[in-house]
Amino acid sequence: QVQLVESGGGLVQPGGSLRLSCAASGRIFSINAMGWYRQAPGKQRELVARITSRGRTQYADSVKGRFTISRDNAKKVDLQMNSLRPEDTAVYYCNALLRSEFRSPEADYWGQGTQVTVSS
Repeated sequence: QVQLVESGGGLVQPGGSLRLSCAASGRIFSINAMGWYRQAPGKQRELVARITSRGRTQYADSVKGRFTISRDNAKKVDLQMNSLRPEDTAVYYCNALLRSEFRSPEADYWGQGTQVTVSS
């Protein structure tokens, strides 16, 4: 069984910063990529940032230059969010594309989500 545990959400004023962390644990053979998605009320879930096992990164246009994704190790990913805006308010979900066993296909796993609210 795979678990993704997120931390670091909260309330911040516009222009402020937050750092989200996600740690994967359990039956994991290999992780291809980890990332963060977000979902605001009434909107679809969208990619925020993603990083592959080789360190290749991908960002949503709306967060480029403000957010930075990094991997502390093979099973932990952080998202540094600076210059936060009210439109960044959403539930942020950690995602991992991984194989739980040598012969298993890659599959997406999700964390439970952490609320980020940007408001004065």
